[in-house]
Amino acid sequence: MESLKPAIGSIKNKKRVGRGPGSGIGKTCTRGHKGQKSRKGGTIRLGFEGGQTPLYRRLPKKGFKNSKFARKYKEVNLFMLDTFKDGSVINIDDYIKHGMLNSKKGKIKILGSGELTKKLEVYADKFTKGAKEKIEKAGGKINIIEQQKPEKQKIKEQKPKRKKIEGKKNEEKNLKEQKKENK
Repeated sequence: MESLKPAIGSIKNKKRVGRGPGSGIGKTCTRGHKGQKSRKGGTIRLGFEGGQTPLYRRLPKKGFKNSKFARKYKEVNLFMLDTFKDGSVINIDDYIKHGMLNSKKGKIKILGSGELTKKLEVYADKFTKGAKEKIEKAGGKINIIEQQKPEKQKIKEQKPKRKKIEGKKNEEKNLKEQKKENK
């Protein structure tokens, strides 16, 4: 063990710049004379072409990204469901308890990867064709979770209608009439 040494040339000393003219990398420290790159903090951002309109702005925009609007599903494979006991009912809480999902947020999709040997009743938002066939072949049951959006109920308080009589003198009369109607 004591005789082990790293391969020759595999370990190099760190380049120490600015240690005098005898080192060959003194004074300008390999940065050259003047200019933005020689200054402290003189880095140039990625894609900068010296003030010329950069390539990413010269080329036209193309295509559409659906990532904002895409339906995102949390995927569970059939071989993962094979860990449950025969005849059990699997819902969202069971997926989380067995570490297949992290949270109740989002929709669940069952994929047909792997084999299922147990009869299970599976609850999910979506199933692939292969997953449906394999679950039903094993004697199981498929239940699609229907998540309906809650209906917005608009409840407006009905305010008493004002009777408007033109003129400043009649404003007091209006207020008195409103108080009588409210009682």
